[in-house]
Amino acid sequence: MAMALHRYASAPLTDGLPLLDVPGFWAAHLADLSEGFPAEAFGFDAADAGVALERLHDRSAWPVFTVSLAGGFAIVVHYNSGEEFTTTDYFLTHRDWPDSRALVLASDDQDRIGPGLCWPELAALLPAPAEAAGVTDPHARLLLLLPVLGDADAPPEAVDAVVEALVAQGAPPGCEALAAQLLEGHPMWGAATWTYDVDERSWICDGEHSPRQEPLGERLPDVQRDALETVLCGPPGAEASLPAPAL
Repeated sequence: MAMALHRYASAPLTDGLPLLDVPGFWAAHLADLSEGFPAEAFGFDAADAGVALERLHDRSAWPVFTVSLAGGFAIVVHYNSGEEFTTTDYFLTHRDWPDSRALVLASDDQDRIGPGLCWPELAALLPAPAEAAGVTDPHARLLLLLPVLGDADAPPEAVDAVVEALVAQGAPPGCEALAAQLLEGHPMWGAATWTYDVDERSWICDGEHSPRQEPLGERLPDVQRDALETVLCGPPGAEASLPAPAL
């Protein structure tokens, strides 16, 4: 499934990277997934989270975040604030693709598209490649992409990884309950079952609204398809632990 990025050409886009340091950002970005938890669960108060949410929903400045991946790929996160509501789109892009080739992984607009990643894939995307631009901290990459995730079989270490990321970003220790809820999937599509198709070299999702019901990138040239397979970590059994943060 493709969604043309050129629709943003005349939009008031702004680099979202500085927002990662705004107090309450993660409580705002993950608000849909963390319903029932106060902003304090993220280590900030409600006022901080409210200010951060206003920044994310600013109709005059739509934040864009780039998670650079190996092989020229990237996941681009777009906040889109119209007259009535704000939605968020998550695209897989490549430096050699025209905007029209971008693949949508998830979108919380009225068409609800997701989930777009399983846990082994997300875990493989956490280390930033050398000289990457955009969001490079592995904990921030994990939390930023959590809304795309929806994996009913996420292993126990996934909770540990999310706890580690939350604490690194300001949450108090003992946030296992929050981490577990964040792993239940976006409320618009929830968690789904994934299987790895060896012949197609792709994880396949059984989620009703998932764009991953078909092999990801199945129409790509072989070179790009091979690179994408490497980026998304391959078959079951691949290591899925969060890399240690740099000291």
